Amino acid sequence: MCARRSTCGALSPISTDKRLVYLALGDSYTIGTGASHESRNWPSLIAARIEVATGKDVELVNPAVNGFTTVDLIARELGYTADLNPQLISVLIGVNDLVQGRRVEQYRESLVEIYDAIATTHARVAAVSIPNWSIVPAAKEFGDPARLKRLTDEFNAVARAEAAARNFLWIDITEVSTRDTGSAGWIASDDLHPGDMQYAAWADVIWDAVKEEWARP
Repeated sequence: MCARRSTCGALSPISTDKRLVYLALGDSYTIGTGASHESRNWPSLIAARIEVATGKDVELVNPAVNGFTTVDLIARELGYTADLNPQLISVLIGVNDLVQGRRVEQYRESLVEIYDAIATTHARVAAVSIPNWSIVPAAKEFGDPARLKRLTDEFNAVARAEAAARNFLWIDITEVSTRDTGSAGWIASDDLHPGDMQYAAWADVIWDAVKEEWARP
């Protein structure tokens, strides 16, 4: 199971009777900034569960980059949807648009481009919400936490509506992202990103949402 394309060599569409290609698109939350190892980011945890459930090898391609916005995803990640012909795609993107001051409608415009490109594939798609990051210690460096929560909710409302318009599976991790705040390992040492414990909790919620569709033949 490869975590990144750079470690896997050239990939090409692979028969689904032997292997599944899972493309995880996003930013720091997808690459797993704050996790102790890349195997502990949530896409890796999901890929491992798919392998157990299906008995197939899962080729996980995770081109996500810390700090990426929707604009960066379009420029640097979106091409993988056509190059790899993945059977499974997840996308979690938007917090850096918010941090960089992009308006909700600007976010919607670029998210529509992303979702429309994904919709042209034959993949099973999961769109994941931005977590509630307004309560982490470092959030105050980006502004008033109450305002950050309001904007995060607005961005998530846009993503949810656009996902529903394309029949993507929508997964809301707002509640789980704050479930064990204060517990050891919940927030990384940077006081901003999730730690291993939180990523594992996200994986539990995401897996519960996708397993029926993603583990079927």
